[in-house]
Amino acid sequence: MYKELSKLMMYRELGEDSIILKLSDIIRDLSSGEYDKDALISRVYAAVHNLLEIATDYGFDKNLWHDYIAYTLVTNENPFSLTAERAGTVEGSVNNFAREDMRIFMHLYNYDFSNLEEALGIDCFSTITNYKSVHKRHQVYNRNVSKKVRDISDSIEVINAVYDEEKKFPQNFTTKTADDVAAEMLLSLVKEFYKAFGVGMLGLNTAFRIAETAPGSNNRDTAVKNSVDFQIGRGISCTPIKNTDRIMLDDLIGYDIQKTRLRENTESFLSGKPANNVLLYGDAGTGKSTSIKALINEYYDDGLRMIELYKHQMKLLAPLITSIKNRNYRFIVYMDDLSFEEDETEYKYLKAVIEGGLETRPDNVLIYATSNRRNLIRETWNDTNDIELDKHRSDTLQEKLSLVSRFGVTIPYMRPNKKEYEEIVRSLAERIRKTDKDLKDLNGLGLDLSDKLNVSDEELMELANKWSVAHGGMSGRAAQQLIDSLS
Repeated sequence: MYKELSKLMMYRELGEDSIILKLSDIIRDLSSGEYDKDALISRVYAAVHNLLEIATDYGFDKNLWHDYIAYTLVTNENPFSLTAERAGTVEGSVNNFAREDMRIFMHLYNYDFSNLEEALGIDCFSTITNYKSVHKRHQVYNRNVSKKVRDISDSIEVINAVYDEEKKFPQNFTTKTADDVAAEMLLSLVKEFYKAFGVGMLGLNTAFRIAETAPGSNNRDTAVKNSVDFQIGRGISCTPIKNTDRIMLDDLIGYDIQKTRLRENTESFLSGKPANNVLLYGDAGTGKSTSIKALINEYYDDGLRMIELYKHQMKLLAPLITSIKNRNYRFIVYMDDLSFEEDETEYKYLKAVIEGGLETRPDNVLIYATSNRRNLIRETWNDTNDIELDKHRSDTLQEKLSLVSRFGVTIPYMRPNKKEYEEIVRSLAERIRKTDKDLKDLNGLGLDLSDKLNVSDEELMELANKWSVAHGGMSGRAAQQLIDSLS
């Protein structure tokens, strides 16, 4: 294995945490004949433990080694894979280097660990290559990555079956060997994958949150470092969000004008046409955040990715945009519940990045924010008080108002009136009843709805009005909470 890895060209940088590299070093030490058996066994178990962690994060199954080889291919960012992501096709001599790397990966895919197991008296590789995973809810693992990695792994298995069959008839190959054919098939497979989904974690996932990395350290300001974290730029680590709401814009009842404006701007952005930064403002519980979250489900296949940024991370905005501006995706930097107190100055970072800095905002990045405040920065009576002693009061006021003017699209989300609120409650209740009926028709089980939801329209509206009084007024959020409590 270690001799094969030394010949890699485009995929040479596998990363210091690569399980392939760790096992390669173990096999090299075993081959040397100078090793401590117990220490070597411990290193093997550590590598297998790391593989099991990744398998848990991404829902690997059956042959974990095969899935890990596929995972390495789809996440390795190198000049070849990044070019294939951006251009779709890669021409020229670089294909020759990539093809030779594919030959090596086919050999890794088929690597026989039996000699290693026999020499050390272990059987862990026999287990991980015939693995039966425990059934997990999709929240436990990253469903987006799992499906793509396992699809690639299954496709390589098909190539491997063809490869094994062709090796039986070497006389059929005059200009190419079975190795050559398998390498070309794998190369075509990964190029098509990069073209369709991209490469690395940015290509495989839908949404992310970021954290600052201390200079000269791998420590992150997140609570836990895990195997899905990756560096997105200098001083910035990124963590995929694996448990996102599976909501679509049509699931949000009402607000048709607002959803249409949001769709139009987002679709212009995705098609490469001029588009604006967006601010959704208005009353709490009206669906502002839900509308933006729904976009990643609606437009993921069109290349949309979303990165969540918190207010205290504003200084990371400029380096974040620099690190993603050359990727073949469209990024929405999402800021939820954005507002600033009078003594907070972080908004100036945002102003400079949106419009005002020397560097032009790249075409593949927009900022979408939600806020309960129309003007984002808290205003006081002093801002409009003629007795205020600030000699340049109008300048101070303009400074506070200038941030919101940098959002080209501002969409209001106001509380529904009584009629609209009751319609939201009716629609949500009917949706639950329909789901219950469909499940009963399908398997006879249903949702086991309580009697409270199977009430007349008049009784339901009475409950809805009482609920709104006790829960902060009429809103979509209050309506959803009511239905959740009844069902």
